[in-house]
Amino acid sequence: MTYYEDPGPGYGVLAPRAAIRTDAPSICLNGSWRFHLAESVAEAPDGFERDDFDDSDWAVLPVPSSWPMYGHGRPAYTNQAYPFPVDPPDVPTENPTGDHRLVFELPPSWSGPTVLRFDGVDSCARVWLNGVELGVTRGSRVPAEFAVGEVLRPGRNVLAVRVHQWSSGSYLEDQDMWWLPGIFRDVTLIARPVDGVGDVFVHADYADGAGILKVEAGPGAVVRIAELEVEAPAGQTLTIPGVEPWSAEMPRLYDAVVETAGESVALRIGFRTVAIVDGVLTVNGRRVLFHGVNRHEHDPVLGRVVPEERLRQELLVMKQHNINAIRTSHYPPDSRLLELCDELGFWVMDECDYETHGFFLLDWHGNPAGDPRFLDASVDRMRRMVERDKNHPCVVMWSLGNEAGIGRNLTAMAEWTRERDPSRPLHYEGDPSCADVDVYSRMYAAHAEVEEIGKRAEPPLDDPVLDARRRAMPFVLCEYSHAGGNGPGGLPEYEELFHRYERCQGGFLWEWMEHGILRPDGTYAYGGDFGEELHDGNYVLDGLVFPDLTPQPVLLEVRKAFEPVHLTITANTLRLANRYDVLDTSHLSLQWSAADEGEVIARGTLDLPTIPAGGEATVPLPSITAPMQNRERWLTVRAVLKTDTAWASTGHEIAFTQSRLAPPLAPTHRPVGQPIRRIGPEGEVRLGGGRFCGRTGRLLGLSGWEVVHVPLELWRAPTQHDARTWDATTRDRKARWAAAGLHRLRYRTVSVEPTGDELVVVTMVGAAATDARVLTTYRWTSDGDRVTADVEVEPVGEWTVPWARLGVTFGLPAGFDRVTWFGLGPGQAYPDSRAAARVGRYTSTIDDLQVPYIYPQENGARGDVRWAELSGTAGKLTLTAEPHLALTLRRWTLAELADAGHREDLVPTDHLWMTLDALQHGLGSPTSGAPILPPHDLQPRPHHFRFSLG
Repeated sequence: MTYYEDPGPGYGVLAPRAAIRTDAPSICLNGSWRFHLAESVAEAPDGFERDDFDDSDWAVLPVPSSWPMYGHGRPAYTNQAYPFPVDPPDVPTENPTGDHRLVFELPPSWSGPTVLRFDGVDSCARVWLNGVELGVTRGSRVPAEFAVGEVLRPGRNVLAVRVHQWSSGSYLEDQDMWWLPGIFRDVTLIARPVDGVGDVFVHADYADGAGILKVEAGPGAVVRIAELEVEAPAGQTLTIPGVEPWSAEMPRLYDAVVETAGESVALRIGFRTVAIVDGVLTVNGRRVLFHGVNRHEHDPVLGRVVPEERLRQELLVMKQHNINAIRTSHYPPDSRLLELCDELGFWVMDECDYETHGFFLLDWHGNPAGDPRFLDASVDRMRRMVERDKNHPCVVMWSLGNEAGIGRNLTAMAEWTRERDPSRPLHYEGDPSCADVDVYSRMYAAHAEVEEIGKRAEPPLDDPVLDARRRAMPFVLCEYSHAGGNGPGGLPEYEELFHRYERCQGGFLWEWMEHGILRPDGTYAYGGDFGEELHDGNYVLDGLVFPDLTPQPVLLEVRKAFEPVHLTITANTLRLANRYDVLDTSHLSLQWSAADEGEVIARGTLDLPTIPAGGEATVPLPSITAPMQNRERWLTVRAVLKTDTAWASTGHEIAFTQSRLAPPLAPTHRPVGQPIRRIGPEGEVRLGGGRFCGRTGRLLGLSGWEVVHVPLELWRAPTQHDARTWDATTRDRKARWAAAGLHRLRYRTVSVEPTGDELVVVTMVGAAATDARVLTTYRWTSDGDRVTADVEVEPVGEWTVPWARLGVTFGLPAGFDRVTWFGLGPGQAYPDSRAAARVGRYTSTIDDLQVPYIYPQENGARGDVRWAELSGTAGKLTLTAEPHLALTLRRWTLAELADAGHREDLVPTDHLWMTLDALQHGLGSPTSGAPILPPHDLQPRPHHFRFSLG
């Protein structure tokens, strides 16, 4: 058996310890290294570790790096399946092997014990220094240190590292992400003084207004916290009155120093106590609610390497969107991220680098989680994570890993962790019995299941003891509401359950970021774009932000759902519910504005009382005296930051609500109709400014513009959620819609009847090979300036699928390039994903209406549009709807949008395509198994809608 196939944790690696900031001398070995890639171990050069090896013809590669991102090999993406034959612990002979060499100078002043630290190497590394082997490390996302003091020499040193893409460790690292080998985190040489601090373990609890502090460190260590006037030997338990506790909302940190004669270590201490009390997870005695995301480490250019400025930017965007928690899916992150989480304030579930998901496809046969050969490696991964991250107050839960089935090795990991750090609860979702953990966790439970669990009425386990134990646990959704393209829907309904049931303590949305890889031409790649023989396509595009951290529309929905202050307008009163875990409302102010048809007529501020966390209050609303002028009047109230914070500026919006104060007056009479005229050899019909085909009744022209008219649309370019489902018993929506022919409708004209001032057009709409049809009746009228359509639809025959939409499409001149509308905005709005939209008047270019999803799909609909005005070189066109419709404008047809695989496939046509939807099917989240909620399930039914064009 080769060393890289040995199922153990490796050899030569020192005992793990905390990630610390020390004043001991160190040398960063990041930079330009020599690199050679071989397709197999046998093809790798012999003797590359020798001092005198000639690497002058090798490539130069930056370290840290993921070597496929620099053209050495190719990225590959799979979700579950291993991209190699499953034969643990063995891996294929075709095992890409990257040899790295660095020549560095050791300063003459350097002396004494030294360690060489690798913070992350994917997946197995064998290390030599000056030709002397140091050892082998496996466990890609946990650090490894080697003792090198006796091998280092003054002046020139040669570090050689052989990295294998595949190893026994790969069986434990089957996370849903790109396979990207390389030395992807820092490499550092660190002096370790014989009289140094050694390891540090901070225990900083909080109770009854005091901090309880114990710091474990090496012999003779002293702990100093100047701000608290603390100076005491390490190992003592100190009670410190007047301490301010740490929380995600008030991340109070105290700068501390742990010193010995030979070393000083800087720490930032947060006092907090995590406990489960009466089945509820608490921090500092208060129930917490996780408004979280699952976060992978990804950079669209660098791969697994994430620069510190990007780490901070990620967290700032999260905080600005009311996200307060992170699950480090599915491995420990760069330790700098946890430092930032301590500073900015996040609850963190720190997850072990452990997933064997591919064995699910084999009915878990041979799962390493139950294989005794992998026992030591399993516990080692957990140990290395816990020891590295144990001093971070942000870490409030340890997670054993993800989607690894069940097995004795997981139990051993839990037992070790509970003994080492009993201060934090344990999490693992993969074992329904929850035998080894403290928190009941589920993935993608539908709303109804969450409600049953909230009532502690979930189906019982066979073992009554385990059932009683699990039923007493707090509940979190470690993954829910799978993102990806346009969706998911249903977020507010989950949030309502979290607030209704104390046991339901929120969860972590899947997932934070799309893992697109930026190509040299500026386009993004996803699974399959690199010629992988096995891949999961666009499933890697499943985030709330684009790869460049630009928010997707769903992130605004998340911000709205996660609002920590809930605002409700009733009559002349604003009711406020403070949903913060800890904070009162003294850091917020209230701003209001009133607008008539989107034009602000008055604005001001409201007095906001200081409401404690969990409290409620009411505030009187202002009296608005401006006359109505037959326009809709809306009141908007916003809760904003009163002062700057570390993550947002004064005026940043935390929450908002809207209420319609008065609707417009209904028209008192029908406009005088215009007579109908037949002209031309084809019997063309003229009605006001409209020209209609005498045979089909379709609108051919309007006010001198040529028009293409699609009388009925029942289909949309499938979203990523439409095209995927986890329910093996049903087909996805895309397949069902295709089988029903919604994308290939045919139109049979039943009658075209001009009668006085009304043109009545009846059309039967259906698809080949089915008797499910729709009888569509248009009643066209005109007041001279515009044409108005009253449209009635009635399903005929047996419909067995929901409709994707109910609407009509017009092809207009391409010269229209701008639109102003009154309705929901400024972004898109769909039936179950519109909480973040607000009624107003908005203006946009046509191009800016498009959401640039990496995988093109249905997008960009503006909901509840009362009126819109298109403008450009073609002139002006006005749309009105009664009462309102969804408006979509794009420069390609539905079919062209559906056929595109990447953004760059979308090429503008010679028309602007306008779709008016009376109804749309919801977005839902079937990708994760959650059924769409009934109000948003567009089942075929009769409907009537009305619009005018002119």
